[in-house]
Amino acid sequence: MILQAKNIVKWFGEAENKTYALNGVDIDLNYGEMLYIVGPSGSGKTTLLSILSGILRPNEGSVTIKGKKIWQLTDDELTSFRLQSIGFVFQDFHLFSRLTSKENVAIPLILKKVPWKESLAEAAKALEIVGMQHRVDLPPYKLSIGEQQRVAIARAIITKPDLLVLDEPTASLDGETGKKVISFIRENILNEKHAIIVVTHDNRIYNFASRIVRMEDGKCIEGMKSENEN
Repeated sequence: MILQAKNIVKWFGEAENKTYALNGVDIDLNYGEMLYIVGPSGSGKTTLLSILSGILRPNEGSVTIKGKKIWQLTDDELTSFRLQSIGFVFQDFHLFSRLTSKENVAIPLILKKVPWKESLAEAAKALEIVGMQHRVDLPPYKLSIGEQQRVAIARAIITKPDLLVLDEPTASLDGETGKKVISFIRENILNEKHAIIVVTHDNRIYNFASRIVRMEDGKCIEGMKSENEN
């Protein structure tokens, strides 16, 4: 098992203004699984994703990844662990406007102290994978929203992380491109040493999931069958 979350609780505000985003969520993820988290807007999906990936601290509960309780790590330890083990694609991409697509994608390798030229060469390969080989030298503001999303995906997969976390990865892609991207990720990243979590509203890609969990009102309320379910 790569990930285990127990009794995750997250609220915002205090006293009479306290609002629960998550209320006692348990979730497990095995190596080799592509887990989808689905549900209506406001159900807590993105909040849960942020907690599972070490971005947002829960008020209660624990998250264990690769045997480490990540919320017991120091800030520096958590930053290092995320860099080594987790790839994340945000809904709003978080690309640097003054860098080219290739430079944006190379950032995780540069942070891992891979030489500059080697990092850029690997970034170009990752961009080709997502169909952006003709846009490697353009900055984000010269790209469409869909193209920016593909750059963000390339940046997340460049290190082949143990845990890949995708927040609405196909939201800005047409149906065929979305399927190609998810298919590539499943075929090239997912194996017995890796796992993937996807938050999505896109039922066109449900058949790529190993398992689907539905959320509602801050809780995991049911599982849904997938064509890839064993």
